[in-house]
Amino acid sequence: MKISARNRLKGKIVEVTKGATTAHVRINVGGSIVTASITNEAVDELGLKVGGEAYAVVKASDVMVAVDD
Repeated sequence: MKISARNRLKGKIVEVTKGATTAHVRINVGGSIVTASITNEAVDELGLKVGGEAYAVVKASDVMVAVDD
């Protein structure tokens, strides 16, 4: 895989929930869950299944930082 996004988080798929057109894919990345909303078609094309490995790829122009009060 070659991709320009620098934030690639490899993990294991723990849940795939398909809706009418959009699916939610939950990926366990080091004990934290990252949820992606993608099309059902993309789920099928990528062959995403619970237990499989996948990358959560984050591409954003801004990243905000916060701290507790």
